[in-house]
Amino acid sequence: MTQEKSASAMSMMFVVVGNMLGAGILALPVNLCAAGLIPSITATLFMWVLMTYTALIYSEQKSLTTNENADLPTFFQQELGNTGKWVTIVANLIILYGVLVAYICGISAIIMSIQSSLSLPMVMVLYFAVVTGITAFGMVMMKKCTPYLVIIMWVTFGALVFMVVPDVTTENMSKLDWSYIPAGLPVLLMAFHFHNIIPSICRTLDHDRRKIRTAIIGGTTIGMLMNLAWLLVVLGALPLSSPDHVDLITAFGRNDPATIPLENLLQTPAFTYIALLFALVAMSTAFMANGTALMSFMRDLTTTHLDTKSKPLVWSLSFIPPLLVALIYPDIFLVAINLVGGVGECIIFGILPGFIVWKYSPAGSFRKMTGMILIVCFAAVLLIELGQEFGLLHLSPNVEYWTHHTR
Repeated sequence: MTQEKSASAMSMMFVVVGNMLGAGILALPVNLCAAGLIPSITATLFMWVLMTYTALIYSEQKSLTTNENADLPTFFQQELGNTGKWVTIVANLIILYGVLVAYICGISAIIMSIQSSLSLPMVMVLYFAVVTGITAFGMVMMKKCTPYLVIIMWVTFGALVFMVVPDVTTENMSKLDWSYIPAGLPVLLMAFHFHNIIPSICRTLDHDRRKIRTAIIGGTTIGMLMNLAWLLVVLGALPLSSPDHVDLITAFGRNDPATIPLENLLQTPAFTYIALLFALVAMSTAFMANGTALMSFMRDLTTTHLDTKSKPLVWSLSFIPPLLVALIYPDIFLVAINLVGGVGECIIFGILPGFIVWKYSPAGSFRKMTGMILIVCFAAVLLIELGQEFGLLHLSPNVEYWTHHTR
């Protein structure tokens, strides 16, 4: 019995890691490049603590985790009324549609960087058909496939790090500017995103609190260590700007994942194809997890508002909109991630969990204070992102300035 329980907890830990390490890890060095290594590591550790805590908060909500048909809108309607319900619906659509758009655009950009025989729309449609077909099988397929996919992810990730390390220089790592950290916080939120699958994890582990904590804390810790290693080698190997445009600022301006400038730097077929395999596995594993969560979310909405559980309708509402957005706007990889982290994630997986802790904790207790800390921290990230989106703040690197004045 113990061995069975341990295996189950381990498999859910793999699911957590697989869900976290999608587009976020590939975008992280690009969005944080102007801040430098030390500020980026500090911000990553800080966000790891916050996002792990909010995940544990969600896992403690029995009304969310015990009801097979309940999802976030239903939960927050019970907690906050109709306003909480509709805020959650809008924010969750931003998150789930946004991450799927980011995965489709990110994978397609990487594939297009190494071949020209297929058109970009064709690459997008083919990838979409394969990954959504797998996702349609839901949590059963995830439990069977994810451990193997995560192992492949670790092996390919280790190979990438090993191949990049010889190009790491202390000069690239010595630059730092803390003022650019706020602009990278939305991507950090995305890099620790897995909260949508917490109800499924709790039900799969039969609501065993010890195993749930093991899966969540263990999974986020592994993800955090991989994010730190990736930041170290990418920020250490690639310059901020260079005359040949093989640099992080150019990647930032083009909305490219970090593997594309690394391919141009190393120019070895082995790195190119290992990077492609890592990106495919990382994003596809995360696509499966988020796609499963999105179908559960849509099932809750169609059951509540349309009085139907039609599987074709749920599938269409889940996957057709992100495909159309990706086809119309193929170059929004980093933009999609910023919106997901800076708006959707901040609201549902930052501010609202903080409000729950603040609402139900005893007055004057340390736990109640942590709830307020969560609200303040995530509200600050939300305001920064909205300020940037509406042109009120300009905290991101100025690509034109870096390109022409920093060489």
